[in-house]
Amino acid sequence: MKMLRLYSRLLWRFACYYWRSKTIYDIHSPFVADLTKAILEDDRAFYAFGGIESLREKLLQNKTILHIEDHGAGSKVNKNNTRTVADIAKHSAISSNTGKQLFRLVNFCKPKTILELGTSLGISTLYLANAALNSKIITIEGCHDIAVQAKYHFDIMKASNIELKEGIFEELLHSVLTDLKVVDFLFLDGDHRAGASLQYFEQCLPYAHENSVFIIADIHWSNEMEQAWKQMQQHPHITLSVDLFHVGLLFFRAEQHEKEHFILIEKKYKPWRLGIFG
Repeated sequence: MKMLRLYSRLLWRFACYYWRSKTIYDIHSPFVADLTKAILEDDRAFYAFGGIESLREKLLQNKTILHIEDHGAGSKVNKNNTRTVADIAKHSAISSNTGKQLFRLVNFCKPKTILELGTSLGISTLYLANAALNSKIITIEGCHDIAVQAKYHFDIMKASNIELKEGIFEELLHSVLTDLKVVDFLFLDGDHRAGASLQYFEQCLPYAHENSVFIIADIHWSNEMEQAWKQMQQHPHITLSVDLFHVGLLFFRAEQHEKEHFILIEKKYKPWRLGIFG
């Protein structure tokens, strides 16, 4: 019954998102149109996709049991303090579609410094790293057993531009930001409590610049996260936000004088926008 309620709420949130979403044919902003083409409408299979998805398939068969130290909101699917790699890969790892969107977004923005809060098994990190082979990527994971697994995955995938730091976000974030000096690209996917998400967002803000982009995962994961997302959108430093349902994008573009918010979906999911039905 609990799972049914969970998925019913998610389905309702997706229905609301879908009803309000626009496609590339509704966009008049040149920057947002280019962004949409790059991350939603580019269907090319980039060189890294096959290898990362092959790794995912192996993880989905991996029955190794890990001890879980959860410092955030925790999983809504599995509350046990032990989980298999397969269970984490199935329920907690970033989806293939969202991973590819992340890759295309990094490819579009070309950041030099990338910070990820919430490594998990490293699938998202590998998408980020392969899109920015010459960039510095720091990822933080709070659970020891999961961090060990992720480090192994980075090694076998020969991802040499990733630096994994193990520890609690609150204890590591200040020193990591001080070392980075500037954050071109932030992927926040490690703590789904609204207060914590806002805290990390605020802590990273002084290290952002007009070309930075902050990616917030699971913005519709709960009522709390939806409220946190709204507060982030309203922050005076944010000039543009984009809701892709599974993630939200925040931009600091100085040339954008009026704040705008877009809810976007691939054009194939709203075929009448193509003129097929008149």
